[in-house]
Amino acid sequence: MSQSKVYSSTDDALKGVVIDGQTLAIGGFGLCGIPEALIEALRDTGVKDLTCISNNAGIDEFGLGLLLRTRQIRKMISSYVGENKEFERQYLAGELEVELTPQGTLAEKLRAGGAGIPAFYTATGVGTQITEGKETRDFDGRTYVLEHSLRADVSLVKAQKADKAGNLIFNKTARNFNPDCAMAGKITIAEVEEIVEIGALDPDEIHLPGIFVQRIILNSSPEKRIEKTTTKAIENI
Repeated sequence: MSQSKVYSSTDDALKGVVIDGQTLAIGGFGLCGIPEALIEALRDTGVKDLTCISNNAGIDEFGLGLLLRTRQIRKMISSYVGENKEFERQYLAGELEVELTPQGTLAEKLRAGGAGIPAFYTATGVGTQITEGKETRDFDGRTYVLEHSLRADVSLVKAQKADKAGNLIFNKTARNFNPDCAMAGKITIAEVEEIVEIGALDPDEIHLPGIFVQRIILNSSPEKRIEKTTTKAIENI
């Protein structure tokens, strides 16, 4: 009988999987759809020299910002990093390696990695610093740059619901980079808000097949912190 994919805690889900020097793909867009409990548990393992692939780098006191504070990240492969002062400090001090990648290119790098495609051509970034040192080629009179796909040793993702086989359903825009990260990982651990029995999910509603997910943990009441709260005073009528 195969081992269950459902683990009792984040610590158990990470045990025997994460080690120093790994490359991790972590889902989320800003603080939306991030595997917040798994990130905290990863911090507590003390693993270091990590390369993290993620669209954002969290904020100073939440998300990947927790791993930056403890200096566990050696390199970030990201699209946008402007909300984290510690990130900025480490980068300007030469303490953190950063590979900035256009957002669509980053998504395609992960998707291609999960699909077994080693590289692809894109016009995004041609004529900028993005193409420095990279192969270019013309197609139909337009220049394209060769981008290599991304694979991760471990992927940490967040979903709204999973069955015990690891089939996942995401909540609207919280899906974001999560499916691409999951597909690109050699081992994928999913943090979910609800776990149901196999067969309880409508196959047409499943966003990511369980073949891409090896471990599941339940976090039924995540914080879901808002990155920026913008309010407007209501004028007297």
